[in-house]
Amino acid sequence: RIETGIFCRNPYNATGICNRSSCPLANSRYATIRDHDGVFYLYMKTAERAHLPKKLWERVKLPRNYEKAMEIINKHLEFWPKLLVHKIKQRLTKMTQYRIRMRRLQLKVREKIMTVPRKKTQRDLRRLDKAEKAAQLDKSIESELKERLRKGVYGEIYNFPFKQFDTILDMEKDDLAPEIEEEEEGEIEYVEGDDIEMGDMDDMEDFEGFGDEDG
Repeated sequence: RIETGIFCRNPYNATGICNRSSCPLANSRYATIRDHDGVFYLYMKTAERAHLPKKLWERVKLPRNYEKAMEIINKHLEFWPKLLVHKIKQRLTKMTQYRIRMRRLQLKVREKIMTVPRKKTQRDLRRLDKAEKAAQLDKSIESELKERLRKGVYGEIYNFPFKQFDTILDMEKDDLAPEIEEEEEGEIEYVEGDDIEMGDMDDMEDFEGFGDEDG
């Protein structure tokens, strides 16, 4: 069983646990390690600087090399309590480990997982299904109306869309074009005259000649 403890939110706390030995406010002599943009610093507080709040903490920059950082800690905390020095070294070890993990994660390319709301996905699927059904219905209605218009079910008075109506008319014109050309070509004819008409023409010529003799 793991018991939940009380944690401290003070940024200078070396362990993160709220107790008398780990509290930076309750101890006049205290040390910790803090991270500033990937750079580790050793912070030290002594009773001699308690009257100078601006200079209360002494800060020493630690190198990125783990062994050299340990040497600096041993040098500055040589006469400090052993338990506090041990906690500082543990903190340095943990912070070095998570800095290495952060660097590896930054170099590693990972796929970005995007979450889509479930309701939105279902709504889009329903809309797509309705749109497909509406498109199929429109096509079936259009084909049925074209077939009825071709058969002459509605006669000549029906409100079809102009585009489909023009298409049908063009198709009918193409079918009727040869018949119309044949009718137009047969309008002019030359026919031989009857015998009676020819006799009448001869009488008219004799009548005209008779008039000239009288003159």
